[in-house]
Amino acid sequence: MFFFIAKAVWFVLQPSTLIALLIGYGAILIWTGWARWGRRFVSLGAIFLLVVGLSPLGNMLILPLEDRFPRANLDRPPPPTGIIILGGAEDRLVGRARGVPTLNEAGERLLEGAILAKRFPDAKIAFSGGAAGILYKSDTEAEGAAVLLTELGVARDRLILESDARDTYENAAFLKKELEQRSELDANTRWLLITSAYHMPRSIGAFREAGFKVEPWPVDYRTRGGVDFMRPFSKVSEGLRRVDTATREWVGLFAYWITGRTSALFPGPSQDD
Repeated sequence: MFFFIAKAVWFVLQPSTLIALLIGYGAILIWTGWARWGRRFVSLGAIFLLVVGLSPLGNMLILPLEDRFPRANLDRPPPPTGIIILGGAEDRLVGRARGVPTLNEAGERLLEGAILAKRFPDAKIAFSGGAAGILYKSDTEAEGAAVLLTELGVARDRLILESDARDTYENAAFLKKELEQRSELDANTRWLLITSAYHMPRSIGAFREAGFKVEPWPVDYRTRGGVDFMRPFSKVSEGLRRVDTATREWVGLFAYWITGRTSALFPGPSQDD
């Protein structure tokens, strides 16, 4: 139920949708007896569109998320027992129809997983991702990831696939259960977690709440760092997308916190990370 409610609420609350609704509602009012209010709504929506789309707002919102967790120190022993890759890097609806891998902006999750698999040949590679579609059904992300990872040179017997999770908390809870059943999880094991840098705080919080100790390995950075804090966008669409992405994570952190799905409102590094 949480999954469906979250999808519906976010569709309405994402900034780009709110701006479109504001302009659309104003345009309707212009043709009624409330024309003055209609013009106000349209003007306000146009101002928001320009500010959100072209200003540095998107970078300001995403930078604290991306910079929250540095990468784990892989030079210290022991080597990782396993490497966890979270779903969200594929468009399985298109991929299944076309019969080819279809990576999106978060494709580095899978590519970095393959790179680390080569660096640590004894580590298991665990992937968690189910079918998150609502209106259109497709096969699971785990199925697509298995094909791509094996094509990239990861032996099939190294893969552990969890194909039921539809959100970040389910990634943590379901994968922990799967690894425990396989006796791959105990106090002496060391697991890395690969996900987008901006998504790492919510992911770490969910894994901690599930009682699963992992070490961060962020990828898919959208900024260069603090130097981009005041960098504006050259395309309205890019700015809107960045604000939507960052806002989704901040709203997700708050929603996870009030529903007990994360260990803290804004999880940060611990001494053990």
